[in-house]
Amino acid sequence: MKTIDIPNFRMSPVVDHVGIEERVARFTARSIKKSSKMQALKLALSMIDLTTLEGKDTPGKVKQMCYKAIHLCDQLQGLPSVAAVCVYPNHVRTAKLALNGSGINVASVATAFPSGNATREVKLADVRFAVDEGADEIDMVLSRGEFLEGNYAFVYDEICAVKETCGNSRLKVILETGELSTLDNVRRASDIAISAGTDFIKTSTGKIQPAATMPVTLVMLQAIKDHYFKTGKMVGMKPAGGISTAKLAVHYLVMLHETLGDAWMTNHWFRFGASSLANDILMQIAKEQRGVYQGKDYFSID
Repeated sequence: MKTIDIPNFRMSPVVDHVGIEERVARFTARSIKKSSKMQALKLALSMIDLTTLEGKDTPGKVKQMCYKAIHLCDQLQGLPSVAAVCVYPNHVRTAKLALNGSGINVASVATAFPSGNATREVKLADVRFAVDEGADEIDMVLSRGEFLEGNYAFVYDEICAVKETCGNSRLKVILETGELSTLDNVRRASDIAISAGTDFIKTSTGKIQPAATMPVTLVMLQAIKDHYFKTGKMVGMKPAGGISTAKLAVHYLVMLHETLGDAWMTNHWFRFGASSLANDILMQIAKEQRGVYQGKDYFSID
């Protein structure tokens, strides 16, 4: 197990709140040429983790979502597939079978999602089960209570243990930024997760408001950038929750490109956690290809 230098995390950079807000405002003011818009829309579509994380999820609903992941809209030409589908551990096997041969990954939430309030033994068992069922990616939740009490060593060690249990499955650490209160806390939590070896940092579970916001995401991207300059190691980013329009998704891509550059402009390093974003992007692509909007009824809900 790694050891932690706690003072390093207490010395995470102080966030310039005014500077963050000003930069976000500039990102949203960028003008996107028509030729670039279609490219951006298809890129955003390829970065989506189609998600269903409800207590009423059934195998049938999961299969239906997997069918949509493969067949987003057969009437539109040249569409990419989404990056992954995200489900609870008990539905991983169903999703894995439904997506067989598609190249689409199966992601699974774990570690007592969404609260994270469980013993480490329970959390690791949750991860182990999802991995054994075939999950390609694990989305764990940060222990926010421990973090807010200043128990950074606990948080760090827990992420290390989960990462080890993941084996070859990629790990995303959900910070649940809506419960961290400040951008300074978001930066510190990002630094801890990155130092512990996560493959991605993720904003939210989608169960708490506010979920993903552009200022929060920019702070997390800056943590990734600083880590890359220091170590040469890339870490992925996943804003999740509240991103439901193509226009907003394109704003996020502008921010990603101008903060981290071309290397991160792929679904290997950037994801959108969303359930309704895909349909809005499909509507915009249909408009660009055919010159007219199609209503939401032309696309499946899940």
